[in-house]
Amino acid sequence: MSERRFDPSHMEKLDNPERRKALPPEKILATLEIRPNDIVLDLGSGTGYFTLPAARLTSGKVYALDVEPKMLEVLEQRVKEQQFNHVELVEGKIEDIPMENNQVDRIIASFVLHEVDPLSKGIREIRRVLKSGGRCLCIEWKKKPTEQGPPLAHRIHSDDMKKAFEENGFQIVHFAYPTEAHYIIVAQK
Repeated sequence: MSERRFDPSHMEKLDNPERRKALPPEKILATLEIRPNDIVLDLGSGTGYFTLPAARLTSGKVYALDVEPKMLEVLEQRVKEQQFNHVELVEGKIEDIPMENNQVDRIIASFVLHEVDPLSKGIREIRRVLKSGGRCLCIEWKKKPTEQGPPLAHRIHSDDMKKAFEENGFQIVHFAYPTEAHYIIVAQK
């Protein structure tokens, strides 16, 4: 496992009441403007914090991609419990998304792009799989010390993240600071 990758033994941190209060998934997903038939890809889906709410917003396919099989096992159980038949689990890396070009309408990249090395390759992959006019929701840690989150050296400043998207042909359509520790970017292809 890469030193940048989230340790699956801490998966309980991914979905807890404090996180839901600070970053309510439904409210954050509203910035992505998921339409009723959109095809959605959740990068680094983990245990489904955004996958499951996204599946409630669309009847289109929702792909949940994660590099860690243990995360996908937990998510598979949650998908079965909620009886979603349009969620597909995909094991893979953001640097090499195992999907066809121009396949999805919306992408969720929640707290995962700081793990991608190099970042530019991950953003090129996002662009490759997005349809024209498609959007990517990026949620990341501010580049400042906080009690939780990745080491400061792994964090990407919001200005650098915006620049990385723009240099790869995206237009920033939304930017916000939902908490003192996080930022949100919505980038359109």
